[in-house]
Amino acid sequence: MATQRTRRRFTVDEYEQMGRAGILGEDDRVELIAGEIVEMTPIGSRHAACVARLTHLLSHQLGSRAIVWVQNPLRLGALSEPQPDLCLLKPREDFYAAGHPGPQDVLLLVEVAETSVASDREVKLPLYSRFGLPEVWLVNLPEACLEVYRQPAPAGYQETRRFGRGDCLAPLAFPDLALVVDDVLA
Repeated sequence: MATQRTRRRFTVDEYEQMGRAGILGEDDRVELIAGEIVEMTPIGSRHAACVARLTHLLSHQLGSRAIVWVQNPLRLGALSEPQPDLCLLKPREDFYAAGHPGPQDVLLLVEVAETSVASDREVKLPLYSRFGLPEVWLVNLPEACLEVYRQPAPAGYQETRRFGRGDCLAPLAFPDLALVVDDVLA
């Protein structure tokens, strides 16, 4: 006789309540994706260095034109609260102390992937597109490239471009900001 397992989905409010109650701690590397608490892969040194480089480059070049939001929660509806590696957010005086940013606050989202390329493409990119994030960059460390996703639609991003070493690119929100892929990958 086969048994059927039932999964319990959680809302963002329940997920955050688990954190306040100590069920989930600050050291737990988890995020809420479509109602499921998902364990995040450990951060390797190449991944950490890439996030640090991006943070430095973007903070230095943008100044107060955007908030550089690093590995912090992003609220996407009632069932998802991922922690992308980096977001550029619309500036707010309170730096989002009143509540986590939502899709309307995101100018650019960046995921850095060393071992999670497939998962980021198959799970996170469709989620980001469904919530209308205007632009997502996937820094693909194994293939030494930067994948750019634009024009979100319910079925996924309509525009996809791949940039390699020697290429330059700029976020849609900041066309005057020229980044060299080599500076991101190092």
